[in-house]
Amino acid sequence: MEEKQTGKKQLGLNIISSSQKSSKHKGFGTGAINLNNVSPIIIDEGEARIDVGAMHAKSKVERGIRFTAERQDAEGGRLVWLVWVAVDKTEEGGSYAGATACEMWINSETKRGFKILADHVNKLDYAIKRKIILSEMDEEAKAALKKLLTTHNAEWWERSPEELKNELGG
Repeated sequence: MEEKQTGKKQLGLNIISSSQKSSKHKGFGTGAINLNNVSPIIIDEGEARIDVGAMHAKSKVERGIRFTAERQDAEGGRLVWLVWVAVDKTEEGGSYAGATACEMWINSETKRGFKILADHVNKLDYAIKRKIILSEMDEEAKAALKKLLTTHNAEWWERSPEELKNELGG
């Protein structure tokens, strides 16, 4: 069955790059978020890894899980952290400029999970705005995140804000 087009533009969120061509975009739905310098990190069972699938709620740990906003739906599950990390790039080089953590509970046996999507979106926004919000994380998760950030790029870690370093234990 063929759908008729009405000629109306769909209202949506534009995710655009920071290229010269697209930065001059002026049209319908011009509210745009630049996600070029944000990476999602999944911390699961003491191990941190970059998982770009998390950008669309399709990380390895999220696939096949039915999420709800009811914590009891994931009862008996494990805590998994999604950390949004924003990178600044300057003449001196890059740095980890923003980092925020969101919790998820996943019960792999029942294939059920708990997360609050609005919290994930808000924390992404805070990371983009260069905020550091990691206080909810336990020490094991913080250690895993620090290990990933320092091994991924030690120079970026050195140029990162003291607030991030202090939050992750120096």
